[in-house]
Amino acid sequence: MPDKPDTVEQAPEEKPRRRQARGERRIAQLLEAAASVFCRSGYTAASTNAIAREAGVSPGTLYQFFPNKEAIAVGLSDQLLHHWRASQGQAFAAENLGLPLDEMLDAALDPLIAFNVANPAFGILMHSADTPGPITEEITVLHGAVLTRVEEIVAGYAPGAPRADLARTANMTLGLFKAGLDLIMSHEGAERDAYIAELKAAMYRYLAPLVDEPDSGGH
Repeated sequence: MPDKPDTVEQAPEEKPRRRQARGERRIAQLLEAAASVFCRSGYTAASTNAIAREAGVSPGTLYQFFPNKEAIAVGLSDQLLHHWRASQGQAFAAENLGLPLDEMLDAALDPLIAFNVANPAFGILMHSADTPGPITEEITVLHGAVLTRVEEIVAGYAPGAPRADLARTANMTLGLFKAGLDLIMSHEGAERDAYIAELKAAMYRYLAPLVDEPDSGGH
């Protein structure tokens, strides 16, 4: 009697692993679609049906992964905040503190601006009037961490400054960045580049007297 051909048995965990990978791809697809819809319509006006259409799936498929729009927003926020923290780490790296002020501003601002330009949905979620509570809490923590780091950087350039002055300068610096970023995000191409240069020049001229660096006329 001829031998039966060998059969390759599938490992018990192989099918669950494939299902998990498909699920992760679907979640990524839905979050990408949500980012597009939020940027186009704003968070308030966006709907799960619009997100499903953008992703090319049925609403029923969407609900297999997210029960509502808020859950989608929280999932997208978690993803974006992970990337933001990486950009923040690059911007506020210890080696940047030894640079001349204008070079430090380039090193600190470029990754933060690049992140926001690449992820416009981040700003939408941060500034929406009805942003879900968990996102608001994360943003509050994020703001506090950034403010503390900016204050530490300012202190490195002006070690003798009183604590109250450092806190005020850090707040003003962060306010300048936010105002400049709004203008940067509302323009494109060469005009966006011009506003980036203007932001750096404004921040340099504000900070230079504090650190006793002569104003170079640029940034």
